Amino acid sequence: MRDVAARAAVSLKTVSRVVNGEPTVGDDLVARVRQAAADLDYRPNLAANLRGRRARPSIIGLLIQDVSNEFSASIFRAVEDVAGAHGVQVLASNLDEQAEREQALVASLVARRVNGLVVVPASCDHRYLQLEQAFGTPIVFLDRPPVRLPADSVVSDNRAGAAAGVAHLLQAGHRRIGFLGETPAHRPARLRYAGYLDALAACGTRGAAGTAGAAGAVAAGPDPGLVRRGLDTEAAATAATLELLEAEEPPTALFAAHNRLTIGAVRGLRALGLEHRIALVGFDDFTLADLLDPPVTVVAQDPATMGRLGAELLFRRIRGWGGRPQRRIVPTRLVPRGSGEISP
Repeated sequence: MRDVAARAAVSLKTVSRVVNGEPTVGDDLVARVRQAAADLDYRPNLAANLRGRRARPSIIGLLIQDVSNEFSASIFRAVEDVAGAHGVQVLASNLDEQAEREQALVASLVARRVNGLVVVPASCDHRYLQLEQAFGTPIVFLDRPPVRLPADSVVSDNRAGAAAGVAHLLQAGHRRIGFLGETPAHRPARLRYAGYLDALAACGTRGAAGTAGAAGAVAAGPDPGLVRRGLDTEAAATAATLELLEAEEPPTALFAAHNRLTIGAVRGLRALGLEHRIALVGFDDFTLADLLDPPVTVVAQDPATMGRLGAELLFRRIRGWGGRPQRRIVPTRLVPRGSGEISP
């Protein structure tokens, strides 16, 4: 600490106040001390910092993707409920899948002396949080695990959930199953595609035309012509649905790996008048899915449980628990409603 104080040209007491997150230090001094600590690779006593924070938690930061999306809204409400039970407020912001925005908002929240962070990340490299973590800021990741940073996380069982959704279509007799997926940069998107492949492999089918075996299945491996990835909006999913269904050999069923993509698929099916002929299963539920015609079969996540478990982990860290990083996996459940039960 003396080395940091000397490099930043401040007193030892100022360094101590910055390390403990006291609000009496100006932003310019905080920046100088943090830069000096980074230059010297200074690592404060984490347990001591947490003891100092434990007596005065007042606010935590929450970064979610889009509060207008039901998934994000459910996480927000669950985190807020847990924080409220601790007498703590939540300062939340949307990331809109922008990695640069994530880093800027983290810096802003830390400057406001938040007692901890809950993050549904947009970035794919979280080493930029190492210094904040070393300064005693507890961080918990939701939905997507941290990359290159040891930290707590709470995620859905994406692979098993996707496999269950595709298996449901296979059990209904479908063998040409189209896949609509997000950009594979994030782990959940990759796991959901892996679940799609798992289900096809377990059934012994390519999900496409091929050389039939004795049991009527075809050679293992997906048909790339039935796969559309890198879809991040409803409009992109609608366009991909139209493209797949207007092909020479269209799929008889679709699996959409995100609720935005499911909505886009519904629009595409309705535009072609095929909503009662092409089966559809979506990953993640959405409002009014049960009231559509046909009602949409989904693999439902449990964002409320994710938010609650994540917030509880965060407050456990704030109270001083110093155990190894935890990863909690929340199960999904298949909700049959009608669209996924359409026969080929």
